Amino acid sequence: MLCKKLIIAMMFMLMLAAGGVQAGGDVENGKALSVDCADCHGEAGLGDEEVPGIAGLDAAEHAKQLAAFKSGEVESEMADYVGDLSEQDMLDLAAYYASLPGN
Repeated sequence: MLCKKLIIAMMFMLMLAAGGVQAGGDVENGKALSVDCADCHGEAGLGDEEVPGIAGLDAAEHAKQLAAFKSGEVESEMADYVGDLSEQDMLDLAAYYASLPGN
């Protein structure tokens, strides 16, 4: 009986761990997607005097901001760039830029 409970507890813990991985972004995929972002924000995501830096931003806040651009909640020319991104793409981009050193 103890063995059965232990197995169930381990399965539950593994499911929780797997859910956390899926909920986050994939840094490597974000790096691949960042090619278009680099046109304005620069290769290192540091921006310039006209474009804000995005390197080092909190991933959750960055993904939330990208979603706000896409939904039109925040009016910006960024809506043109995020329109084709999936929710996972936005999480991946946010994870990638969070992994970079910021200003």
